[in-house]
Amino acid sequence: MMSEKRLKRQLLKKRLFTKNRLVILNEDTFEEIFSLKLTLMNVFVVATVGAVLIIFVTSYIIAFTPLREYIPGYASSQLKKDATELALKSDSLTNTLRKNEAYIESIKRVLTGDLDYAKLSRDSITAGQSVNAAEVDLKPSAEDLQLRKQVEQEDKYNLFEQATSKVGIVLFPPVKGTITEKYNARDKHFAIDVALAKDTPIKSVANGTVIFADWTPTNGNVVILRHKDGIISVYKHCESITRHQGDIVRTGEVIAIAGSTGEQSTGVHLHFELWKDGYPIDPTQFIEFE
Repeated sequence: MMSEKRLKRQLLKKRLFTKNRLVILNEDTFEEIFSLKLTLMNVFVVATVGAVLIIFVTSYIIAFTPLREYIPGYASSQLKKDATELALKSDSLTNTLRKNEAYIESIKRVLTGDLDYAKLSRDSITAGQSVNAAEVDLKPSAEDLQLRKQVEQEDKYNLFEQATSKVGIVLFPPVKGTITEKYNARDKHFAIDVALAKDTPIKSVANGTVIFADWTPTNGNVVILRHKDGIISVYKHCESITRHQGDIVRTGEVIAIAGSTGEQSTGVHLHFELWKDGYPIDPTQFIEFE
């Protein structure tokens, strides 16, 4: 038994180390072109070393060179960086869009009468907590009295030599006509009604953007423009609208046609509102309608 095993080992060893000759001949002339003496052990060693070198070189390319970007499943560092920046920008744009939509929706609710104007907060047009005026102490403090006295003394001799206008926008009359109902904050009529002939063109009071242009059951066709300096103009009961939401309009540009639409309309007229920083203001203080 032992002799058979020894015999097999010797035979395997002989096969591994027996020298063989690899010859390349010319097929026509049988001239020897190339020859190489090999053993099975040499072939095995060379193949093993070659495989190890290929694995090492491939691993190095994947780990330390830009060529790994061409291997399926691997992304470049620049691509990952760009993807991260795009994700952050997309998130910021989504938050900004959500805030703008909430702001415009609040404007729509206020201007269509879905909110109580008396409960508007100072910092936004959304409803805030009401304050009982009887509980507020309106007596000036000693520091306040001293400041008032100082201001009065300065105003006596102030010639306004360096005074500059704070008006940053000039408003154009949307229409010319007779005012049938004036602005009255006490009765919560935060607008003026101007009687007009049918199909009178209604114009933009200033450069701005259309943030609402649609039909409502109560006020008919309504157009709302947003201008600079926090000013918003509202045009209600129009017969038709010539602009769409998102359009950019110029001062004096026709945005609608006068009519009598909506449940609250009593005749052909323009119900015009003017807002500044979320508060209604009297349009006749800035615009001449008659």
